[in-house]
Amino acid sequence: MSQSIEITDSAQEYLAELLEKQNVEGIAVRIFITQPGTPYAETCLAYCRPGEEEPSDELLELDKIRVYLDKHSLAFLDEAVVDFNADRMGGQLTIKAPNAKMPKVNADSPLEDRVNYVLYSEINPGLAAHGGEIKLIQLTDENVAVLAFGGGCQGCAAVDLTLKDGVEKTLIERIPELSGIRDVTDHTDTSQAYYR
Repeated sequence: MSQSIEITDSAQEYLAELLEKQNVEGIAVRIFITQPGTPYAETCLAYCRPGEEEPSDELLELDKIRVYLDKHSLAFLDEAVVDFNADRMGGQLTIKAPNAKMPKVNADSPLEDRVNYVLYSEINPGLAAHGGEIKLIQLTDENVAVLAFGGGCQGCAAVDLTLKDGVEKTLIERIPELSGIRDVTDHTDTSQAYYR
């Protein structure tokens, strides 16, 4: 696995200072992403005392610090940059992980991951202009994707048209195993949105 994450010299120096203040022999830094591959992904950086790392973590031995990378987060940390910008207030550590929210998928990925990938990479960006968003709620045993329309799509008169035409066509084109899509939200009655 090539090192996909860049930790700038200034960030290393800053983190090395923080680690030193902890006064723990062998303390390192651990980087992981919560809910990777979703719009809610958060990139986290934490102290990692000896023994707190996961056995599957990948260790980066840098000049000034040791960094453990969470195995499940690795693909999402691709092209990530940890940087430190000094300013009058002392400075700020920033983590930019452009791929944290993007599902990393290929033909062998679970069907659910591939549906989410098409939704997040192709369909939702187009809906964002209207304040809309589509989420995958579940996949049925018959490979029907049950989708929830949020934001500007809910209660929109054109939603059935949009749903049937654009979204279904795109999803089935990209993922032939899907047998169809269904909408969980009944656009006339929002109180029953999640029942069917």
